[in-house]
Amino acid sequence: MQAFPFAVLAMAFYLGAGSWQGLTLLRRVPPRPGLVRGLGLMAVVCHTVVIASALRDLGELSLGVSASASLISWLVAILLLVASLAKPVLSAAAGLFPVAALSILLATEVPVGSHPAGLTPGIMVHVLTSILAFSLFAIAAVQAMLLARQNQALRRHHTRGLVQSLPPLTTMERLLFELIWVGMLLLTASIVSGMLFLDDMFAQHLVHKTVLSFAAWVIFATLLAGRHFFGWRGIKAARWTLGGCTLLLLAYFGSKFAIEVVFHDV
Repeated sequence: MQAFPFAVLAMAFYLGAGSWQGLTLLRRVPPRPGLVRGLGLMAVVCHTVVIASALRDLGELSLGVSASASLISWLVAILLLVASLAKPVLSAAAGLFPVAALSILLATEVPVGSHPAGLTPGIMVHVLTSILAFSLFAIAAVQAMLLARQNQALRRHHTRGLVQSLPPLTTMERLLFELIWVGMLLLTASIVSGMLFLDDMFAQHLVHKTVLSFAAWVIFATLLAGRHFFGWRGIKAARWTLGGCTLLLLAYFGSKFAIEVVFHDV
């Protein structure tokens, strides 16, 4: 891999930024959002070179497990850095940046089951909205975990440590639901575009993804309705969010992993 040095640098920058933000949450080091963003930006630049190199080597888009994970983690990092300029979401870097580093490692070391895809414009819309939706829900998942931990600490009257490092609880909840609303719009666009442009969404190789995506959509729609009509919040909102995100994770990577890694070796 010609971009291997950039892959190593990207992993180092991601781990450096994620580690500093994690230590900040634990109040072991002072908050340095500029440092975290700077390291994150350098990681994204190096990650971009890695992805561009992979595209150049293949000649077209690859939708294998490792390539998809790397592409999504790259987009998640970009969205997180951009959003952090306007919203206090940088805390999520503590979980998301190390995952991005892992995705680069897997894409570099485990090039299994690469499936180049010639995409029509309609299917490209479906793919892009799907990736964007999953990326936003990945950020929402980490936000939900932080919210749940913050909520539990406040209930036990623990006001030091992580609680002091996070924004107020109401701000954390508002950010979570903003992420879910935007993610839902993109997930809806993904499902609708799939209905319009895919030949058969319930074909054998797509049925699990279709069913799980619909199930996740129902969960997020129920959560938003519960928030609007019944004021759902706190740990309940976090659990519903993590449930929906888990279904999306299985929808996006479950069958790919089984087909490309498990059955590939049989």
